[in-house]
Amino acid sequence: MEQQHARYWRRVLRLTGVLLGVWFVAGLGAGVLFKEQLDAITIPGTGFPLGFWMAQQGSILVFVLIIWGYARKMRALDRDAGVEEDDQ
Repeated sequence: MEQQHARYWRRVLRLTGVLLGVWFVAGLGAGVLFKEQLDAITIPGTGFPLGFWMAQQGSILVFVLIIWGYARKMRALDRDAGVEEDDQ
């Protein structure tokens, strides 16, 4: 049982680390650090530079997808570990 508990927490921490990395790249990387490189690309039909769009709206979309993915993956991890909560 102790080994299963340790495996569960390793998987949770790995998931959290990966999603924090995605958050960092989307929020700081795309919006600030790589803005000049992304501005060389324009969004078809709008003329907006991609760096501007990522800083203003793209990173928010990525954050929402991170939250959705985290909830979905955690539900599966909880179910596999037998610690899921009732949805009632």
